[in-house]
Amino acid sequence: MSPEISSAASFIPSSCLHTIFRAAQESERRTGAEVVKLHVGDPYFHPAGNVADAFVDAVRRGDTKYTGPDGLPELREAVVEKLRTDNCVDTVVDRVLVTPGSCEGLAALFQTLTEPGAEILLPELHWPVHLQQSLLAGLRPVLYPLGPGFRPEVERIAAAASPRTKVLLINSPANPTGVVLDPGEITALLDLARARGWHVVSDEAYEHFCYEREHLSVASLERDVPVEERIVHSVFSFSKSFAMTGYRLGYVALANDRAADVMRVVQEANIIGTNTPVQHAGVAALASRSDAAATNRKLVQRNRDVALPPLVKAGLLNELPAGGWYAMLDVARTGLDAETFALRLLERKGVAVVAGNGFAMRPQLDDQGHIRAHDYAPWARHLVRVAFCVDPGWLETGVRKILEFVDECGDDGHHSAE
Repeated sequence: MSPEISSAASFIPSSCLHTIFRAAQESERRTGAEVVKLHVGDPYFHPAGNVADAFVDAVRRGDTKYTGPDGLPELREAVVEKLRTDNCVDTVVDRVLVTPGSCEGLAALFQTLTEPGAEILLPELHWPVHLQQSLLAGLRPVLYPLGPGFRPEVERIAAAASPRTKVLLINSPANPTGVVLDPGEITALLDLARARGWHVVSDEAYEHFCYEREHLSVASLERDVPVEERIVHSVFSFSKSFAMTGYRLGYVALANDRAADVMRVVQEANIIGTNTPVQHAGVAALASRSDAAATNRKLVQRNRDVALPPLVKAGLLNELPAGGWYAMLDVARTGLDAETFALRLLERKGVAVVAGNGFAMRPQLDDQGHIRAHDYAPWARHLVRVAFCVDPGWLETGVRKILEFVDECGDDGHHSAE
């Protein structure tokens, strides 16, 4: 008989993202019909040609050796220049670590910053992976309520904190809500964190996808703060801006030298080093970043502006998302909870969306930090997330079928389906 597995990971449920991903795959296998995939943030556009060329060239010339836990020097130098010119972030090569995707960067950063049992502040409506990563790092997530329009409010965050709070996560533009924080909101959050002695983790994966105001990097507000007093650790991704989702490449700009030294040890233990040819592809992506990022933003914004207004008109969406790749729909008028809505929409219309209650899971932890039970914020039970970075034709087809399904729910009495 195999020994029992009782690690922290064994108590963490799979996220709603993977549940619908598997369901969509099974639907295609069973029916032979392609699903309209609005459940996953994978873009329909591709990296610039020089990105693939750089990857292939590195492989062909045999540039496939370890680069160490920090990453390729020329990539880190390019990142420092990009952060300086594009993000107004003051840093140096020794405080930049390359990671195999921003997800691993976040996970390593959480391991770097705090001891087990410390608390991290997350919004009630959050990316499920942030919650999973926190738990795996031994952090205890504290979920704070959001204000109108899914916006964070300093007073509510301060009230949710305790003496054990060590980290505040900021995600702007936000997944899954599309909220983009304004300078006043970011300044207030940073002031609170500094006053309370917290680290700030700024997840800026969607930095180039702001549609109504310029992106503001949180760390840019620390340019005049002595390095040893800085608290903002920033995480970035090549997946979104450069459509390099499958390449798995990201980077972390640490606030200070001590944090960089500690994360370097975490990287040694976890990854040894990031894929070398992929890092050369990253150098190429940064070399042409202005054109590529701007072009990709326009493609996603066009999708938003063309395909999503019918959802606003139908009352399923309050307003167009200000940033990111996702929209949160409220399907309460159908009488269906989010999970039922998502499964029936997939079954009847061949459209995959993500049940939004999975973005509002509330874990109940024991003394060891293991999840012993969990529920979901009741106000999220009618929310579903739609990705609008997909092929424009598929997106418009998916939106049309969502609206058809919503109307059919009203016509055939599914109000009692809960």
